[in-house]
Amino acid sequence: MKGQATTASIGGDDTVDQRSSRQGSSIQLHGVTKRFAADAIALRGINLNIPGGEFFTLLGPSGCGKTTLLRIIAGLENATDGEVEIGGSPVTDVPAHKRNVNTVFQSYALFNHLNVAENIGFGLKMRGVNKSEIKKRVAETAEFIKIDELLGRRVDQLSGGQRQRIALARALVNEPDVLLLDEPLSALDAGLRGELQVELLRIQRRLGMTFIFVTHDQQEAMVMSDRVAVLDDGRIQQVGPPQDPYEHPENLFVARFMGHQNLFEIKAQDAEGLETSFGRLSGDFERGSHVLIRPETMTVAAAEQAESAPNVFAASVRERLYRGHVAEYTLVVGDGTEIVVTANNIGQPMMEVGSEVAVTVETSGVVTFDA
Repeated sequence: MKGQATTASIGGDDTVDQRSSRQGSSIQLHGVTKRFAADAIALRGINLNIPGGEFFTLLGPSGCGKTTLLRIIAGLENATDGEVEIGGSPVTDVPAHKRNVNTVFQSYALFNHLNVAENIGFGLKMRGVNKSEIKKRVAETAEFIKIDELLGRRVDQLSGGQRQRIALARALVNEPDVLLLDEPLSALDAGLRGELQVELLRIQRRLGMTFIFVTHDQQEAMVMSDRVAVLDDGRIQQVGPPQDPYEHPENLFVARFMGHQNLFEIKAQDAEGLETSFGRLSGDFERGSHVLIRPETMTVAAAEQAESAPNVFAASVRERLYRGHVAEYTLVVGDGTEIVVTANNIGQPMMEVGSEVAVTVETSGVVTFDA
């Protein structure tokens, strides 16, 4: 944010999709490797190109290397090998305080002995910005983040959501080209977390800043990101728009990590279909060793309503979970194979546990890949 010019640029229609004309800095990683010891390798030759102004998410389980990668971009950790560029300039050997990058940590790291305004302006004070400019920029940022009424409060008197907003304001007031966020919402309850997901996305769109977000939460990544990199064991497993790792996982790890349960080994495959443990699927599918069937692309009906047709299977209901507008069914198909189906509850009767049903597999929800 650049004084009043920034305040003007963030006004107007307050929608998630509105984007600022400002462009944050791009980030390039070339062969970034991090070894903590000979047998402790956190990152293994990471190559990434993140355009300026993108909301980019590093997604993966604990210990996969995503926070280490974030710290290397911030300059808080040194890479063992490889190069880092920000805005087209090499920064591998540039210390953290000389990179125009700010980080919002999971713990927020606020100072309890300072009030909200002093916490937000702390970085500016350390850089020697004069008091009147600090006051002005703190007020603008607080108004933008919608915490201006809290400026005189002590931070130890505030809720988790308010503290998260203060940590965000403290990072934004320094006008970084890149904002790094290390699981900043993980300590919040589900309702507040969902609210702040949308708020963070709205802020990023309106400022045009490059955001790099670390999370282990698949739903969070899909809601917020322009693109996602799925990591495991220090390697990037897949990069793309958030729907890609869910709808078209490239390997077995990505499919499992994205929460898919309907994963089966392909027993045989020809031009007309493939054989699985629960029966034959007809269709022209890509060659692979495994098949994924997304649960929302199947339909389930009472057995007597079934027609004899390809990709329709007799099944029985083993378990039913009510999830509001959808029901999740675990069905037993074929030789005892379990398959999970989600069905819309609106205007539809739910199937009873133990009942015989027919499940139809839509070929649009079938993905084949090599493990």
